[in-house]
Amino acid sequence: MTRPDATLANWQDSGINEWAFGHVRELIPTERIGRGAGPASPLASGDAIDLNDVVVHNGKQRLSAAAVVETSNTDALMLVHQGRIRVEQYGPTMAPDRTHILMSVSKSVTSTLAGILISEGLLRSSDVVTRHVPELVGSGLEGCSVQDLLDFRAGVAFTEDYADMDADVRIYEQVAGHRPRTKPGLPSTLYEYMPGLASKGHHGGAFEYQSILTDLLAWVLECAAGATFAELVTTRIWSRIGAEYDAEVTVDPGGCALADGGICATLRDVARFGLAHLESGPVADRQAVPRAWVLECTKRDKRLVSAYRSASTGRSDRFTMYHNNWWVIDPDRGISAGLGIYGQFLYVDRSRDCVIAKFSSWPSALDRRLEDRHFALADALCARAEETARVS
Repeated sequence: MTRPDATLANWQDSGINEWAFGHVRELIPTERIGRGAGPASPLASGDAIDLNDVVVHNGKQRLSAAAVVETSNTDALMLVHQGRIRVEQYGPTMAPDRTHILMSVSKSVTSTLAGILISEGLLRSSDVVTRHVPELVGSGLEGCSVQDLLDFRAGVAFTEDYADMDADVRIYEQVAGHRPRTKPGLPSTLYEYMPGLASKGHHGGAFEYQSILTDLLAWVLECAAGATFAELVTTRIWSRIGAEYDAEVTVDPGGCALADGGICATLRDVARFGLAHLESGPVADRQAVPRAWVLECTKRDKRLVSAYRSASTGRSDRFTMYHNNWWVIDPDRGISAGLGIYGQFLYVDRSRDCVIAKFSSWPSALDRRLEDRHFALADALCARAEETARVS
């Protein structure tokens, strides 16, 4: 199925995005993230959960999980419990072998790459970014550490209001090739754009959600390891989790990957990535992600809790803190999520050995009502999976 009416100008719009999110390479240049030469890690089928039989408590509403899926613009959904698939379904525009854009779930992939390179000794979380990227000397990133980027605590000026087409987040999409260039005088690439970021305060302060920080992080990682972002994700993550299919990431005219939101992958492989963030870390007998990093991502940190509570905008009481590009819901139970605009969702619950991956095509970038349904659905599905496992 093709959509000749889908363009770079409208691919994120309601009515178009359901198709476009699964056909990104037809609209934007991408670089391949290879799965490697080894076998795919198996995902065995478990006892299927009937979504019609699962009650979701969403505020005062009581809905079936099937109704939540039907009313939340779902493109694909998977629940893996104790290593077995309990739910797997695809909408009309999706299939097991089709990639879908992850939007900001990409940030969690990028931070995982950082954790792996740190474990290899190629950089430290305390390193200032200018140590690895001298092009940032004299910019608003002077004195900013890798950890500040990971926790979104960098004191740079960057506005992220998706409803405002003049906000920095929408302007830099033009540089990244995610929108047509309509603003004159823009830098040619993100590599030229990022050194122009200005300072607006000290680093290590309050949490502020700024997607550009993950692209800065990716640049640091490229310089530290001497390879492109796509090459690094290939060798350090995708080939190690036993991915079944190649992934890809969008790139700008200069070849700079949009590491904060441009990764596209299949549903099963996103679930495999999530499985690598359960406590043990291994997927198919591979220690895909260092166990210490996995545990660190949800470790309660009073400074991060305070930094999150001090945020002036974009804060939800659902989360305890933001750490290593993960939204931490319950540190004590190891529950966290990777979230992307238009409803991309990766939910990791170590306490119940569950991973949920959900692709969506919401009508708007952010929708608190639909987000609430996502989290209510995730909790209900994990509870049912745990309950039925005990019974059997």
